[in-house]
Amino acid sequence: MEIQLLIGWNVRSLRVAKGLSQDDLALAADIERAYVGHLERGKKNPTATTLAKLAGALECHLTELFKDPPEEASLPPPLKGGRRSQIQPRRG
Repeated sequence: MEIQLLIGWNVRSLRVAKGLSQDDLALAADIERAYVGHLERGKKNPTATTLAKLAGALECHLTELFKDPPEEASLPPPLKGGRRSQIQPRRG
């Protein structure tokens, strides 16, 4: 598996296992939500600094982002609820 795809697979697997949305992870890692999506699809090549931020936000060791998935593993399904709205409704 290509390294960018491997990192993306692991980021998504760890994120979903923790019940985090892409927005949640982006906020915790201080990166853009769109970047998380691109990263998970293997479209970005993250820097060491970004990898460290992601590992911290996912509460895992940096090496977890480089582990080969089990042969029978498949990507986790998307979280229910999809993308969260950034706009909060006005109250009263």
